[in-house]
Amino acid sequence: MLWTVVWRAIGWPTFVASLFLAVGPTFSGVFNASGKDIFSDFGLFQLTENSPGELRKLQASNLHPNLYFNKDDIPLLRQRSTTTHSHIFKAIRTAVLTMLSTGPLYMPPTKHDEFTSKWNEIYGNNLPPLALYCLLYPEDTAAMHFLIKFMDRMSEYPDWKVTSAPNDEVPMAHSLTGFATAFDFIHSLLNQRRRDLYLKKICAATRELYETSKYRGWGKQFLQNHQTTNIVAILTGAIVVGAHDITESMVWKQVSVNYMEKTMFLLNHVVDGSLDEGVAYGSYTAKSITQYVFLAQRHFKVDNTQNNWLRTHFWFYYATLLPGFQRTVGIGDSNYNWFYGPESQLVFLDSFVIKNGSGNWLAQQIRKHRPKDGPMGQSLAQRWTTLHTEFIWYNADLTPQPPYGYNKAKMHIFSNWGVVTYGAGLSVAQGNTFVSFKSGKLGGRAVFDIVHAKPYSWVDGWNSFNPGHEHPDQNSFTFAPNGQVFVSEALYGPKYSFLNNVLVFSPSPTSQCNVPWEGQLGECAKWLRWTDEGVGDSAGELIAASAHGDSMFVSGEAAAAYSSAMRLKSVYRALLLLNSQTLLVVDHVEKRDDSPVNMVSAFFHNLDIDFKYVPHSFTDRYNGALMDVWDAHYKMFWFDSQGHSPDTQIQEAEQEAEFKKRWTQFINVTFPFTDSVSRMAYVMHGPYVKVSDCRFVESSKNGLKLSLVINNTEKIISIVTNHKDIGARSSYLGFGGYAKVEDRHQIVRFGLGTQLVPKQTKLHNHLFDFGVTVNVAAGVTLCVAIVFLTLQRKFYVCFSRLMRYALLSVLMLWITELLFVSNSCDQLLCGVKWRGSATDPELSKQMTLHDQHQLLLPTVVITTLPGSGSDILKHLFYNNTDFVYLRIPTEHLDIPETEFEFDSLVDACEWTRSEAQYGRFKMIQGWLHSLVHNTHLFLQNIPLHDTSHMKSSQRVSFSQDKRKRLRRRESRAEMKGRVQVDRDVEYVRELRRHTADYPDARVVLNLCSGSWALKLPFLQEVIGPSLRAIYVVRDPRAWVYLMLYNSKPSLYSLKNIPQHLSLIFKQDTVSDRCPVAFAAEFRTLWHLLSRSETNPVLLLAHLWLAHTTAVLRVTSTLSEESYLQVRFEDVVNYPQDTAEKIHSFLGVPVSPLALNQLMFTTSTNLYNLMYEGDISPANINIWRRNMPRRDIRLIENTCGFLMRQLGYHRSEVTHCYFSTAAWTKKSLTCKKLAAAPSAGSGECLQARAAPSAGSGECLQARAAPSAGSESSPGAENKPFLTHHREDRAMEADLTAVVRQIR
Repeated sequence: MLWTVVWRAIGWPTFVASLFLAVGPTFSGVFNASGKDIFSDFGLFQLTENSPGELRKLQASNLHPNLYFNKDDIPLLRQRSTTTHSHIFKAIRTAVLTMLSTGPLYMPPTKHDEFTSKWNEIYGNNLPPLALYCLLYPEDTAAMHFLIKFMDRMSEYPDWKVTSAPNDEVPMAHSLTGFATAFDFIHSLLNQRRRDLYLKKICAATRELYETSKYRGWGKQFLQNHQTTNIVAILTGAIVVGAHDITESMVWKQVSVNYMEKTMFLLNHVVDGSLDEGVAYGSYTAKSITQYVFLAQRHFKVDNTQNNWLRTHFWFYYATLLPGFQRTVGIGDSNYNWFYGPESQLVFLDSFVIKNGSGNWLAQQIRKHRPKDGPMGQSLAQRWTTLHTEFIWYNADLTPQPPYGYNKAKMHIFSNWGVVTYGAGLSVAQGNTFVSFKSGKLGGRAVFDIVHAKPYSWVDGWNSFNPGHEHPDQNSFTFAPNGQVFVSEALYGPKYSFLNNVLVFSPSPTSQCNVPWEGQLGECAKWLRWTDEGVGDSAGELIAASAHGDSMFVSGEAAAAYSSAMRLKSVYRALLLLNSQTLLVVDHVEKRDDSPVNMVSAFFHNLDIDFKYVPHSFTDRYNGALMDVWDAHYKMFWFDSQGHSPDTQIQEAEQEAEFKKRWTQFINVTFPFTDSVSRMAYVMHGPYVKVSDCRFVESSKNGLKLSLVINNTEKIISIVTNHKDIGARSSYLGFGGYAKVEDRHQIVRFGLGTQLVPKQTKLHNHLFDFGVTVNVAAGVTLCVAIVFLTLQRKFYVCFSRLMRYALLSVLMLWITELLFVSNSCDQLLCGVKWRGSATDPELSKQMTLHDQHQLLLPTVVITTLPGSGSDILKHLFYNNTDFVYLRIPTEHLDIPETEFEFDSLVDACEWTRSEAQYGRFKMIQGWLHSLVHNTHLFLQNIPLHDTSHMKSSQRVSFSQDKRKRLRRRESRAEMKGRVQVDRDVEYVRELRRHTADYPDARVVLNLCSGSWALKLPFLQEVIGPSLRAIYVVRDPRAWVYLMLYNSKPSLYSLKNIPQHLSLIFKQDTVSDRCPVAFAAEFRTLWHLLSRSETNPVLLLAHLWLAHTTAVLRVTSTLSEESYLQVRFEDVVNYPQDTAEKIHSFLGVPVSPLALNQLMFTTSTNLYNLMYEGDISPANINIWRRNMPRRDIRLIENTCGFLMRQLGYHRSEVTHCYFSTAAWTKKSLTCKKLAAAPSAGSGECLQARAAPSAGSGECLQARAAPSAGSESSPGAENKPFLTHHREDRAMEADLTAVVRQIR
């Protein structure tokens, strides 16, 4: 177990829970860059119950309801049931009437044996909505009698287990949660005998479930539906019985909260809001998580509503919906949509997290379109389970509104889950097409990395997780053109690869089922066998994902998901949606020379028994299949790079699913795999498009090209298969992407954009043909005239009349040609441009791009003013095969020593192109050339001094006593410095390995000194046209706050900023570094220093102003292709948009991996920058709360004009102050100071930690609404969070525990 509870056996007045949660080694990647402990070791916490007995007696009549609301809230709930919440109450009433009309189906059986003979969660699930109905509508005596009889039978059972699943406590947890919730709701309507009887049953069930948690798997596994269901059941039972002086309940509460807080902490790593078990089981887990978040905030004042996973969880429901709002992506063990909810989860998210009406809107759409029966209808056991929480949480003040961009097909990337969807959340209509693709890591990226990197000692590898509901489905996909599912998942069932749309191979020496065929690791059982050898390392990887208009490209690599015994080098699948009707799937498989595999087989599934696949032939060349949907033909065909199209047998299967059988039909296509590389293409299209030809044009080492004729337009599709080599991609496609599509109208470079083929190219050909025709006609006319002149005497034709007609005809022809050309083009045929003609700039840009066949691969240089947060961009380039990230300076990567020294802060010297052209600073030029053009050799030549070897050699010559004395003498700073040197040594070695494995990786130089920004023209001349400079700028108020207030001692004094400022203008320094005098923008700062100005705020404000203004002037000479300015705040607040902007500037598509890394660093509060602390949208604006108002005014007055240019506006500041006495009394005053409002600016957010000496924090200020959110709901319609009981000593102690966990 993760906890140790020691209690006293006599009297139970006091007990102590000790939690030891030591943190292991930190991540080398993005997880915890600072090495800080997430869960530090706990001390002992004394939890006592000190409420007087008399007070208990007075409160006894008002103990329930208390779980979700209290007695005083019941009149308001009844009012809402007929007004704002009537649509939900109508569903509750319908559920109750259905139960009453078919009593034997829903009433628990009389005999316990019958109750335990089947999966019995239905009874516990139906109790809460039934009890809430009886509470809100007590006039319905029939319903009340039904409920009492229901609960009497449940209480009489000796246990709530299932005989056929003795080791599964989930049915018992459902019964406990439902029974305890119903008891809390109707406590006041029960007689004393039933109160005692029901309470005793709840207490016994909670105790049993708690004791079972000590040795069951779910008691130590996180992020799994069993774990959350059972733990929340224990917590629910503990809260209910805790109101009745049952001291045992405090143990149950503490253990449950501790466990769920760890769950929330782990969920915070998941940046995309997903759950690895899929949407169906994800709704199961999320049901319990939302209940926990509400209960923890209501009863223990533990606020998880700003958890990163919750903030993005809405998209897990919206972006997985197929057109029509009835069906979802069926990844993992799934039904057609959701097991529980998701209306309850959505209204919870809207009321407490996103607060913009989107959750209410989606819940409304799902309820409106939900099928009443059939395979997509809800099961009897689950359909009403969450109605009570949906009613309680619904906030009618949030007007339902769809998310931004609704009703337009978009791509969504679940970077942690490894899933990409396109066209989600639309209505069923022609052209509304849905595509999904999955290639992810076991458990999701966050869990996979935690298991392998071991950052937390309380996580025991895969023993702490349970991905058994996942499938062997890496590189699987679905396709639903026009909303009609053409290729689907096989949903819930045994874990066989052939039941998923993936590749299997033969023969395999490690095949365990379907010999000699073998699919992906972990198959061949009812549950995924994640504990088998090698399965825990199973992983797919999203390589690329981008969409432009109605086209989309996504690809994944899944070689690591197959057994190493098959010796597969690459299993690469690419999906290309060419239009709303046509999908091209390409498989590239590559094996090693010693691979035993010689056959590969692909599968495509269909679950719709009404529309079956039938064989079909495409133009008598390729074999395929057809689905006839009411005379609308959906077709597919396949072939390989050799032109072979093997025949197939369309098969059917029936497998166990949930507690029933599910039918599936599938196409199995088997190709020979005799060469080292095999490539197959599958074309699928809907009825509203004509595909007339398809063939391989080229199949080379680095990629392939296909020709596909759609609606009489030929499209040339180029896909790179050597996807890890950016140099190979660039040489094959002409840019650093993964695919492109060309036709006579446009070129789509996926990841960069769509580029029209200039119409003039085509027009010039027509003009040339027309001009030739006119000139030939004129020549013929002249020749005929000459012949007539020769024969005029014979025909007696008048000479003057003949000449007049001939010349007039020629002149008319030339005038016609001239008029046609002048109205169609701005140039003459000879190439001379017409005066006064205007060229369309967009057309000119398209022509430039069209003529630029090869985009240069970038050499990236990042510059900034130190403290502006440029290090956060590391996560766009780190751990990336396309780039090698070098931070300069470090211990072993430093600027060479020359006659001058670069200031680590900033200098005022400009270096222009002429300095490089005239040969100045040759050592710097040579260093840059070597660093950029011979990176691997440069790194190999760095001498490394590994202190670990030095330490081991020294230890040999010292005795143990001497070593102890030396360790005592050694200062902490020296030890820290040695550790840092060791890290730098390993960093260089890692860079060497990276450049050896990926020699074409592009260099990214993060030049940390602010001196480099004024030298970008020099750098461009030295590096060449491949330079792509990124300048990171930051709000001056946040920058000054970082320098002066964010740490003690301040960076201003720690880094001796005054000395750096004085060196900027030192005469000998300026003459050495600057070809000319320092930049003119620094003169004001120079005057301040010359007058011995000592105000650090004023000096820093002028430094920021001078440096930023000078950089803007210097970089104005650079082309827009070589310079990009990025705001640090945009990186943190809008990581995906900013990442796409940066990569578009670089000409290289952003990878899902890089996107996930950047989102993790900016949104989870688990990554921090040196001297800055945790990075999050709230934390980067901490200056708004803590910075003195006079300093903010001084900065704004100094830098105001430039701030406005950069998009920083004067802000409305909520300044919070308090006195020591006020803090003791836990009172706080927040004072708003009027100022111009800031666009999108944050406000004084809620904080939890006690303030440090001399600083104040607003602990209970109003939180800033999220973008696009509605105003705060009115008091009359707020969900119930108030806990009115006076005596909360136990809960307060528990809250203290949780705060220390955090």
